[in-house]
Amino acid sequence: MAESLLSPDLLRRLERLQIKARRRAQSALKGERRSRARGQSVEFADYRDYVPGDDLRYLDWNLYGRLDRLYIKLYEEERELAVRLYLDASESMLFGEPTKFDFARRVAAAIGHTALCGFDRVAVSVFPAQEADLAAYGALRSLRGRAASPALLRHLAGLRAGGRGRLNEALRRGAIEARRPGLVVALSDFLDPEGYEEGLRALVGRGAQVTVVHILAPEEIEPNRFGDLRLVDCETGATQEVTFGKFRLQAYKKTLRRFQDGLKGFCLSRGIGYVSCVSSEPIEEVLFKRLTEAEVWG
Repeated sequence: MAESLLSPDLLRRLERLQIKARRRAQSALKGERRSRARGQSVEFADYRDYVPGDDLRYLDWNLYGRLDRLYIKLYEEERELAVRLYLDASESMLFGEPTKFDFARRVAAAIGHTALCGFDRVAVSVFPAQEADLAAYGALRSLRGRAASPALLRHLAGLRAGGRGRLNEALRRGAIEARRPGLVVALSDFLDPEGYEEGLRALVGRGAQVTVVHILAPEEIEPNRFGDLRLVDCETGATQEVTFGKFRLQAYKKTLRRFQDGLKGFCLSRGIGYVSCVSSEPIEEVLFKRLTEAEVWG
């Protein structure tokens, strides 16, 4: 894929959006988000009684004139939001035209760029780790500010996919390592034999605001090969011989719908946002409609 994952026009449109956070930011670092911390900013929060030693500049003299009591004005401290992206780079993500991995990288780039333009802190976790990409992984672990966006796009464009993903393990490890819950977006086909439930539960258990972007290839939605086939699992190497005809196609589509409905139901029952997309559809449809409806940004 070309180094530029997103067109200049699309990047400019994304800069007008802002990542939404249902929970207030908990970072210790100053940023653009309201938090529960009290400090100095332009956003008034509350009053408290004056005690000797308080800064007299924050006394509310108008209130003193009405109540004859001294009160200190409190303001909401502005903190940054931690935005963490989990990008599935397993072998199965190389399927389709365009590949699911290329599509996932573009969505990740869009979310990351928007967050950086809002002065949020962005981290990208790619699994499984490819040894050749270790330098890029390190560069993607902590980014902040609009100036970091070109590096984000460059490193995402240079990543390669391959190997077995182990989705649950990657999400559990990320939940443990995260210093702050923040906003989490997981981009994957979720086609892992070990499932996805434990990993997503771990993220929710840490208090993260989680959104799942479920990506499938057009060939997975509408298979175009029929007859006697020998199927090979690209990650495990397991094989199975099948005769794929009209009736087998109907059974396949029912199974796929059950899988999609199961993932969506699991997410919605736990307050996880769910976005379903196909790697061949226009990226703008996902970014400006589906992600907006899922309240990732607005």
